Amino acid sequence: MSTPEFDPTIPETAARQVEFISLSHLNPSTELEPVPSRGIDLPYFRRYVRALEDGGYDYTLLPYGSGTADSFVVASAVGQLTERIKPIVALRPNTTFPLVAAQKLATLDQLTEGRAVVHLISGGSDAEQARQGDYLPKERRYARTSEYIDLLRRAWTEPAPFDHHGEFYDFDGFGPGFAPYDSPIPISIGGQSDEAFAVGGEKADVFSFWGEPLDDLRGEIERVHAIARAAGRTTLPRIWVTFRPIVAATDALAWEKAHDYVTRIAATFERGVFGKQLHQKGDPQNVGSQRALTFANASELYDRALWTKTAAATNAAGASTALVGSPETVAAAILDYVDRGADLVSIRGYDTLNDAVDYGKHVIPLVRQELAHRATTGRRGTLQAEHLGGYTDEYRRLATAGRA
Repeated sequence: MSTPEFDPTIPETAARQVEFISLSHLNPSTELEPVPSRGIDLPYFRRYVRALEDGGYDYTLLPYGSGTADSFVVASAVGQLTERIKPIVALRPNTTFPLVAAQKLATLDQLTEGRAVVHLISGGSDAEQARQGDYLPKERRYARTSEYIDLLRRAWTEPAPFDHHGEFYDFDGFGPGFAPYDSPIPISIGGQSDEAFAVGGEKADVFSFWGEPLDDLRGEIERVHAIARAAGRTTLPRIWVTFRPIVAATDALAWEKAHDYVTRIAATFERGVFGKQLHQKGDPQNVGSQRALTFANASELYDRALWTKTAAATNAAGASTALVGSPETVAAAILDYVDRGADLVSIRGYDTLNDAVDYGKHVIPLVRQELAHRATTGRRGTLQAEHLGGYTDEYRRLATAGRA
């Protein structure tokens, strides 16, 4: 892997502003130390959400699954426990009629004075969808999501009652619906199937990716933006990228932690005792997981700090690629993705609460400091030039030192 030549010129593709996302956890159970529980540890949840607010995060994702807490209710709690954090409701269209979802989201938006966001999950696993009675084929699920997006926006903006007779939804005389606080609520979708790109490029405010090698991700960003332009859009979807950073004071200490973590994560996955990993063995259906495993099979390490062994250990069960290194190395790696066009960066750890605190203290400030430098000088700072990570022989030696 050759060291890229550092150019202080800000790339044309670089995002000028970046916001940070986490994922809220309801109890202390982690992939490192699973705790048998299906409940909410309220003191823990309060500490977690407070850590996000104190750490300078902008959003938190409230996940959804057939066996999880309800994301709408949890999002409402986040809204009342914080002053600034924007709750992102993960929502599967098969679980809530679109006009009811519009009402719920607008209510959340009013209660939080304009902070609500929704992330639509079309469904990547037939088995998981069937657990809640959804037997629609995967390619048709995205067609349903497309119709769903249209109805959400109409419910929020139509000034008079309207009828709708579509492929998936049918009603007469709805509206006007309950309005959001100020403006329509941002809608995010993710996925890497052709259908996901088509719907997201044409209609989503935000398009979500898991962490991939830099050049591959840039190609995917160009693809979704090209679809948006072809659809006549003048405002392109924002790009959300998710990582699972493993951070310590030095690169060497971070790699000691990473090698320990992946052993423990693999053992948890083999036992099937953490969350949806119980259902994630066998070949994954969703293209995002398939891509993650392809990258993992080709190499464990990419670019400055992207590590795929965590994805391999979990069969790419959700977002699982890591960034490994010191705060400076991980911040520099995040900036590499910012330079490729990511302006929403999700960082959530394997040691959930402790990692959220550490990122807020040590990683997020470095990224924001660099962006402030760019805004003031019109040039890149030296963080990426000084903390080379995977572009050095020593870092690559540390990455392979714990290999079984």
